[in-house]
Amino acid sequence: MNQHTVNLELAVQWLANVVRARLGEHFGQTSAPVPDSFEYLEDDSWLARILESHRPSAEELGILMLGLLPHVQPNLLDTIVGDCVPAGGDFPEMGGVRLASHRGMLPTGETAQFLFSGSELEQRFQLQCMFGNGHWFMRHRILWLEPVREGEPLMSGRLIVNPEIIEEIVTGKIGRPAFSIDFPAEHIETSMDWDDLVLNPMTRAQIRELEHWVKHNDTLMSDWGMRKRVKPGYRALFYGPPGTGKTLTATLLGKHTGKDVFRVDLSRVVSKYIGETEKNLSRLFDKAENKNWILFFDEADALFSKRTDVRDAHDKYANQEVAYLLQRIEGYNGLVILASNQRANIDDAFVRRLQAIIPFPIPQQEERYEIWRRIFPTQIALASDVDWRRIAARHELTGANILNVTHFCAIEALANQSMQVDLKSLETAIKREYVKEGKVM
Repeated sequence: MNQHTVNLELAVQWLANVVRARLGEHFGQTSAPVPDSFEYLEDDSWLARILESHRPSAEELGILMLGLLPHVQPNLLDTIVGDCVPAGGDFPEMGGVRLASHRGMLPTGETAQFLFSGSELEQRFQLQCMFGNGHWFMRHRILWLEPVREGEPLMSGRLIVNPEIIEEIVTGKIGRPAFSIDFPAEHIETSMDWDDLVLNPMTRAQIRELEHWVKHNDTLMSDWGMRKRVKPGYRALFYGPPGTGKTLTATLLGKHTGKDVFRVDLSRVVSKYIGETEKNLSRLFDKAENKNWILFFDEADALFSKRTDVRDAHDKYANQEVAYLLQRIEGYNGLVILASNQRANIDDAFVRRLQAIIPFPIPQQEERYEIWRRIFPTQIALASDVDWRRIAARHELTGANILNVTHFCAIEALANQSMQVDLKSLETAIKREYVKEGKVM
């Protein structure tokens, strides 16, 4: 037996004994008492960590195992009920639901109440409190009740275990979420390094401050006791024209601090349907909570732009989306970076809550020279008429523009098998960039 499944097997057996004892009691049969827990193996499995860190009560452990049961031994409840009630028939006291895709019984909050509270109202109400926001089940996004339709009892909702827990139990690890409708964010990474990025000195200094926060925040909040005085997380605004290094900077921050960086696709987040934007944001932040991810909202103007005066229902709900986003960002315990072409486009309510506002200006002449010098492949020979300082002085280009020019020149050099670039071919490539952006060279 895999050592990581030992505790799970023990816990399932313990739950089976609890269910048999409770059904025996319900039907007036005699049964031996069941201990409140079981002797578990102290390993690095998920269940062992939960038992060690939270010391769950019998009720909490039972609820947790009920939620896991459909994923690890889906026929157990039906088998035990069949043994105790061989004649079959409806058994509403135990709760549970059956779905189209799964023929077995899926436990609900009512199942937990039947097994661990019986018919005692006070105990049933106490158990119901375990599904509240203040309980560690919800605080750590471990388990919750599926929402029910209006008018149905709250406890008739299915017990839902965080899918990431199921993934860890089955595979031994939690993988990065894939970009999807339910998770509108893409993991981004780079093979580049800080030396490959040329930034304005003032911008570079502010980025270093941000890097220091990411590296030392855990020590500050936990070891130095600042958690009760300082809000969790860090919020920064990167603003400047396209192509000035905002995305690359966010990616490098993640690379050099060991954090995953996710670029949020706002086109998938913002919805014209009332309430959908909030749902999309909720799924995103729920997934990111306690992961220490860096969330990068590119072209943030779409969602973080200035709020309008309420003239109609659309304005009212648009402002509600902004207010909801403010709440979720302030509660997020990681780094959130907003990127915008202009600082003035961002709502003042967001600006007041930012710890850092970092400009990414168009590179100056000396910075452009450094970009040209570093970015051009060494395999390409430069003709004598190519002077990077003169090129940098003459053409006001961003880093992305210069990369595009370099890419074009490199492809042409390979295609022509010349492996050399002269001023004429370089100017031709630069002109393409001007034309693309509607500028005159």
